[in-house]
Amino acid sequence: MNQPIAARLILENGKEFSGKSFGYPGSIAGEVVFNTAMTGYPESLTDPSYKGQILISTFPLIGNYGVPPAKTDQHGLMQYLESDQIHISGLVISDYSFEYSHWNAMKSLGDWFVENRIPAIFGIDTRALTKVLRESGCMLGKIVIDEDVDWYDPNQDNLVDLVSIKEKITYGTGRYRILLIDCGVKYNIIRSLLKYDTTVIRVPWNHNIQSENYDGLFISNGPGDPVMCKETISQLETALGRPEPIFGICLGSQLLGIASGANTYKLKYGHRSHNQPVIEHGTNHCYITSQNHGYAVDHSQLKADWEPYFINLNDQTCEGIRHRSQPVFATQFHPEASGGPTDTAFLFENFIDEIKKNLKI
Repeated sequence: MNQPIAARLILENGKEFSGKSFGYPGSIAGEVVFNTAMTGYPESLTDPSYKGQILISTFPLIGNYGVPPAKTDQHGLMQYLESDQIHISGLVISDYSFEYSHWNAMKSLGDWFVENRIPAIFGIDTRALTKVLRESGCMLGKIVIDEDVDWYDPNQDNLVDLVSIKEKITYGTGRYRILLIDCGVKYNIIRSLLKYDTTVIRVPWNHNIQSENYDGLFISNGPGDPVMCKETISQLETALGRPEPIFGICLGSQLLGIASGANTYKLKYGHRSHNQPVIEHGTNHCYITSQNHGYAVDHSQLKADWEPYFINLNDQTCEGIRHRSQPVFATQFHPEASGGPTDTAFLFENFIDEIKKNLKI
């Protein structure tokens, strides 16, 4: 094993954190965010919602169970990952385990990063770093290992266009046709939909959905500022006039909120964890959820025929919206979360039930 080389994380406010590289020995810039999950780093690293971001993991030890194989399931989806590639720009952690052990591990995290040209630093005081971001908010940063690089704000780009598919893909041969607008969909969302008697038609974010025949419409998660997705919002405005049920997750919730007449705003430091408590509006049922988003719907602007679906118990932000009379709803959290929690997986069944009702089955 070669001796790790020196690396620095530099924040736009001038603060610097020194550590050592265990990934690709190159410099990178992006938006610095933190995740408080205790497990599931292969899934997080391949989540398209992290496009353009330098991720901090607050859990103190990373790499101890290596990386799973690039194996596909019966639908042609990566079985143990959330997409076909790593989407984070870089990783910052406290302690890296050079030795890994897991029945399903095929290689080390460091080797995986080198192969995919992803910089990573360990030896950082991630508690101190996270406190900076909690107090000041998410900010731009860069990992500097060899040569310095310019600052880069990913939120100025249409990140959804970078992660969405370019051609239509169909999965399954089930009875119920689900049209999935891919804004950066996590594979476990597709798998969750396919557990039912469905055919999932996955289309690009700017696809003309009015030409499609479907029983239910699904809007996926994805990265960046939702206002960048003007074509999707326009399509949803028309879809809201149709009878087919609609279900959105994460960015899908924000896009549905804008289409319904509300605005979105950027959160101070976002919600990225596996342990966010939400309460269901009207029932006071509490659920623990997995989340990864930097924007939210301003539910004070919802029209009279809309209402909040869930509220975050930590900061009272909107965690989903629903129509009061139509089968249209969305959540800011991830009911399909892998590796968990799965407390809200029932929402997929609710979606299918609404489709059956609309079809009078």
